[in-house]
Parts: sequence; C-alpha cells; structure tokens
Amino acid sequence: MTTKDRAGNFQNKLLCLGIKDWKPNRHTTNLFIGIFVSFPVTLALPVDALQVQVVPTNPALGDTLSVVINLDNPNNGSNPLVAIGEKIYPAFAIAPNKYRALVPTTPLEKAGTRTIKISGDGQVQNLAVKIGTRKFPVQRITLPPGKAGVNATEYELKRVAAFKALETPQKYWNGPFLKPNAGRISTIYGVRRYYNGTFAKDYYHRGVDYAGAAGSPVTAPAAGRVALVGRVSQGFRVHGNVVGIDHGQGVTSIFMHLSRINVKEGDTVKAGQVIGAVGSTGAATGPHLHWGLYVNGQSVDPVPWRNKVFD
Repeated sequence: MTTKDRAGNFQNKLLCLGIKDWKPNRHTTNLFIGIFVSFPVTLALPVDALQVQVVPTNPALGDTLSVVINLDNPNNGSNPLVAIGEKIYPAFAIAPNKYRALVPTTPLEKAGTRTIKISGDGQVQNLAVKIGTRKFPVQRITLPPGKAGVNATEYELKRVAAFKALETPQKYWNGPFLKPNAGRISTIYGVRRYYNGTFAKDYYHRGVDYAGAAGSPVTAPAAGRVALVGRVSQGFRVHGNVVGIDHGQGVTSIFMHLSRINVKEGDTVKAGQVIGAVGSTGAATGPHLHWGLYVNGQSVDPVPWRNKVFD
C-alpha cells in the first residue's frame, strides 16, 4: 500500500469520527497512521466484566462453596447462572452488581475436581475446584430380629421436603452462625452407619447433636423467618416437635426433638432468640437437640458456618 493509499484510508477514518476538511501532509499522515494502526487493537481487547471468587480455597466434603460473582454490566437485571453438570444453583444479589451462589457438598459424594460453569454479562467461565476427601466416623448398630424402625408419615415428609427446598431471595442472616444450645456436641455431622453388618450407603448424620439437658433453651443460630412448625400430634413421628427457620437464599435450619415450641410459622426471629426447648420427642432415645443446616436442599456441615462468615 502506498502512502497515498494510506492517507486516503486515514481520511476516511477521520470522516467516520466526524473530522472534516482536514488536509494532512506526509509527516502528519505517517504520525497519525501509526496511532490508528495501534488504536483499534486497544478497542478490540475484551473487557473482563465477569469476576469470580470461590471460597473456601481448600474445600472438603461437607463444606459449602461460596461462589461470588461481580458483574460490570448486568444484562437487563438478570442474575448470573452457576451450574455443575446439569445442576443449576441460584445466584442472589448481595450488593450492587455482586451476586453469590452457594453450592453444597455432602459425604455421599466422591472427592475430586468439580467444574463450575458461571454465565453472566454475555460471558462464560469454567472454574475447576478440587474437593478434598474427608474421613467421617463410622458407627456399627445391631438391631434385634424383627425390630422395625420408626417411619415418617407422608405429611411429615412432604412438609419437611417443601421446607428444605426454599430459595427465598432475601438474605436474613448476618455474620457467623451461633451455637443453638449450651450442651456439648454428642454426635458430629456426617457420621456413617452399618446396620447389622450392612453399610447404609445412602445414610449420613445430617446435622449436629447437642446433649443439652431436657428443657434447656434452643436458640436461633441466625436471623430468619419461621417457615416450619411441626408437632407429634400432627404426625411428625421421626422429627418430633420441630422448628424450621428460613435464613434466605437457599439456607435453612431445622431443629428436632423439641419438648417445647416458642414460635409460630411466619414469625421473624433474631440470632440468639429462644425458639423452643430440648426434648426427646420423635425418633430420639434421649433428650438432645438435632440441628440440621441445609443449603439448596442438601445437608451441609454447620460448623464452618459458625467459624466463617458467608456474607
């Protein structure tokens, strides 16, 4: 291409920018051609509008993954999408242009690498997250011949399943979760069991048990809305007298085997507020509190929620 040709192309570019009736000489032509040769390259660089952070950095089975997404230009106010395989996890707004999805892991899964697909601002990112293995205690239980366990009623199962499936957009909790009872922990999360020598592959202890004295107060570990109140008289044969708190954004707490219930459905509770008392109702061999924490319908270890802040 000759200098004349380049000058002609250069003048066309100036016309596109609204600059008219300007006659470049040879020196200024060469100067501005050099600028315009490099200038479009800068414009063509992609804008990195999709910023993602996943914590904890070294998760293990039972942990909750927090996937925080920053969007520079949210598309029509739509939330980003977070998926692992075919499973999509809801992402909720936690600040202007900032969203967060919570991804549960459980003892029933295998350790290894998960690929998290994040979509937003017209972009897609695939992040590889390694989930470490974790050893869970094993109990061996022998049942006498012909002994049948307590079975939950259909009403009980439906109510509890609907509660655990809640995905309320509003976030009620703030800061780390509190201990719901003053008693010592008698059974930790994730315990596996053998029944009469056969491993129960679909079972794990879905929560933490506190060996609180009968009648001792049970308090809300975090703020939320009471979304479930069930009683033995209504058919809650396994859970016993039970309270479920919706903390928002897919996080729920369930408190089982209560001797007393101090709240009703629809109540808003604060962290540390008394919601009931320790008992042995339902499928319990003695007084204790079972606290189960669920994220998007799956039981996760509550302990990290007491030690870390999932803002």
